Amino acid sequence: MSDPSTGAARRWRVVAGHTSEYPEPITFPAGAPLAVGERYAGPEGWEDWWFCETPGQKGGWVPAQVIERFPDGSARSREAYTARELDVRIGDVLTGSRALNGWLWACAVGGSESGWVPLANLVALPED
Repeated sequence: MSDPSTGAARRWRVVAGHTSEYPEPITFPAGAPLAVGERYAGPEGWEDWWFCETPGQKGGWVPAQVIERFPDGSARSREAYTARELDVRIGDVLTGSRALNGWLWACAVGGSESGWVPLANLVALPED
């Protein structure tokens, strides 16, 4: 089984539905200034997500890997990022390309929408 964090696309089946609670996700380009706030501490075990704000955006959760912190306390984004989540239903088949901290960036097979889905809601399908 390949590691989903490597960027190699693979297929997944949704075993528990997911609906986003954030209709206006934070989205920013590489190099955007970030104000880093609290670390996520929920029961799901999603490690290293930080609540961030950037000018012109509502705040949102950002994985630590995307945040570049400086000694003076300031921060910026290492890469372009969006916190958009993908709404999925049981039985949907997705193509996932990047896993970070308990979430997978995925696209519905045959669809055009993409976004983050909790890995706990998915099972990897056998590779062809």
